[in-house]
Amino acid sequence: MSDNLYDTIIIGSGPAGYTAAVYAGRANLKTLVLEGIERGGQLMITSEVENYPGFPQGVQGPELMEHFRAQAERFGATLKSVLADKVELKQGAPFKVTAEGVTYTARTMIVATGATARFLGIESELAYKGKGVSACATCDGFFFRGKEVAVVGGGDSAFEEANFLTKFASKVTLLHRRDTFRASKIMVDRAKANPKIAIKPFVEVAEVYGENQTGTVTGVKLKNTETGAIEDFPVQGLFIAIGHVPNTELFKGQLDMDETGYLVTKPGRTATNIAGVFAAGDVQDHYYRQAITAAGSGCQAAIEAERYLENL
Repeated sequence: MSDNLYDTIIIGSGPAGYTAAVYAGRANLKTLVLEGIERGGQLMITSEVENYPGFPQGVQGPELMEHFRAQAERFGATLKSVLADKVELKQGAPFKVTAEGVTYTARTMIVATGATARFLGIESELAYKGKGVSACATCDGFFFRGKEVAVVGGGDSAFEEANFLTKFASKVTLLHRRDTFRASKIMVDRAKANPKIAIKPFVEVAEVYGENQTGTVTGVKLKNTETGAIEDFPVQGLFIAIGHVPNTELFKGQLDMDETGYLVTKPGRTATNIAGVFAAGDVQDHYYRQAITAAGSGCQAAIEAERYLENL
């Protein structure tokens, strides 16, 4: 096997990618992981992870991903912190992927490029990301026990986040640009019936501000979408729930996707429409979006790749 020909190439380095590398390495597959420039996925911007099994006291997101990475290396995977910028899949195996001018080939491929949470795109939001600004209530809601928080959005995910946060927060305010919602009627009705949820329409977040010494959020400036008036709105947490974008641009025209860009896999499997190409993690899962489910599908993808090669 030539130096640049691998049994499997894994594109992506979150829980799905690294878990796939662990299982592929243990199966004695020659494995390459193209980690991207920001290796480790979304957990690299998550402060404390309390819901990953095996860490009863919790673990910092970056520390958890370093454990994943070290385990992948231990089982022989080659890891490169480079960004894949071109793939050739439609001609079948060997599949080709180019990263920073170097072309690698593989008998199978596992796509684990994940998804990116949509944020508002304002500078102050970035400054407080992980310090009171979050895009995952399931991940971070626990840290806001007894506090007042706000959720930005008008779809089902925003209403789901708001309802979930009432388990911890003393008050949840849903902020939306309009007074009509994309969310299903049952979700809206449920929120309106919840005494801990308030809905504040016709506003958008203009700025996030906080305590300089602790670096934590203490409020937001809201702009009225009808009058343009600015008001201060004190909150201790801001959750952005305006959707996710799957990182699938690289695969357009080659791998089947749904209408929102998520890769389509066979029911209960990680196999894509191209034999020998598999997809794992948030790039094909817009429902669970958890580190543990991503890791599980990374395991599945590696096992499928191994069995695919056995059957050739």
